Amino acid sequence: MNTELLEALTILEEEKNISKDTMMDAIENSLISACKNHFGTSDNIKIIMNRETCDYSVYAEKEVVEEVFDPAIEISLEDAEKLDSSLHIGDIAQIPVESKSFGRIATQNAKNLILQKIREEERKVVFDQYFAKEKDIVTGIVQRYVGKNISINLGKADAMLTENEQVKGEKFEPTERIKLYIVEVKNTTKGPKILVSRTHPELVKRLFEAEVAEVKDGTVEIKSIAREAGSRTKMAVWSNDENVDPVGACVGMNGARVNAVVNELRGEKIDIINWSDNPALLIENALSPAKVISVMADPDEKTASVIVPDYQLSLAIGKEGQNARLAARLTGYKIDIKSETQAIEAGELPEDYMDQMNNMEEDEEGYVGEYETDAEDADAQYDNTEDDVEEFEFVETEE
Repeated sequence: MNTELLEALTILEEEKNISKDTMMDAIENSLISACKNHFGTSDNIKIIMNRETCDYSVYAEKEVVEEVFDPAIEISLEDAEKLDSSLHIGDIAQIPVESKSFGRIATQNAKNLILQKIREEERKVVFDQYFAKEKDIVTGIVQRYVGKNISINLGKADAMLTENEQVKGEKFEPTERIKLYIVEVKNTTKGPKILVSRTHPELVKRLFEAEVAEVKDGTVEIKSIAREAGSRTKMAVWSNDENVDPVGACVGMNGARVNAVVNELRGEKIDIINWSDNPALLIENALSPAKVISVMADPDEKTASVIVPDYQLSLAIGKEGQNARLAARLTGYKIDIKSETQAIEAGELPEDYMDQMNNMEEDEEGYVGEYETDAEDADAQYDNTEDDVEEFEFVETEE
């Protein structure tokens, strides 16, 4: 038993996760390469290796001839009979090759071949490990700033958080631990190249999967996410179990679950709404916390006309148009928002609409009558300006 070689291969397998069979194949190839450098050919070289004990033997197969013209592939009958008296002209003799007889150059080439194989296998193991985590989140440790990019240590590999994938305003200190979304893993000659992000909408989804058991097991589905990284995220959720409230499950007791995600995102506001297959109701929910009077949605054209009370217009549009913009991305609809006054002037509401509303009785559940709305207040409140706002139209845009 080749104890030293067996121990070395065992250590490689445990520490670097490189299989013994792979390394034995590399050793066989290195021996063939050494023979080729030493004898000038390796076509007649045979290697027998015991995969259990790591014992190996190298033989050169040579034809028995009367007169030798090529010593690399031929052997005289006289010399062959010294090895095996039963050999005759035309037979193939197996001549043992001692690795000690290899020259310095052949030995060095064989060594380099084994080392190269080890490096290749190390890169392959790391690539496979992180390729399996593609489209998922990992925890990384901040190392240093490289210009405007950040070098992140992920354990067995490093990743570069580029400026485009960073949330504006986020600052990190060396040795700080942060959550990252792996966008893509590429295999290169220098090892795996891992693209990570802090701005990707899927980062929010994966964080909720980690915090909310109902999301992880599929009871609650996250149907759509619209995000402006560092500022606000809107998320539409749906429950496959009528006994489970999807919004409540994501918010958690006293907001514990959603707050854990908010803290990881450094205070980014998160609005969680109920998903609906009815586009009008979905758009109404998406514009929350603003109350909506009516929604006219065209599923074919992917457009919607929304009317809101005059005092709710700025809230529906949001600061710098953020609320309506995120609602458009979340629903996939082009949303046209008008106030009551604008709708009356455009003929979309009757001229005596305001008088009708003033005469309506109000109860605890809201307005009762033709223009009743089911819009729900969101858990988080918007910081909106109260400036006069004209009619706005928002179109879904690709990030």
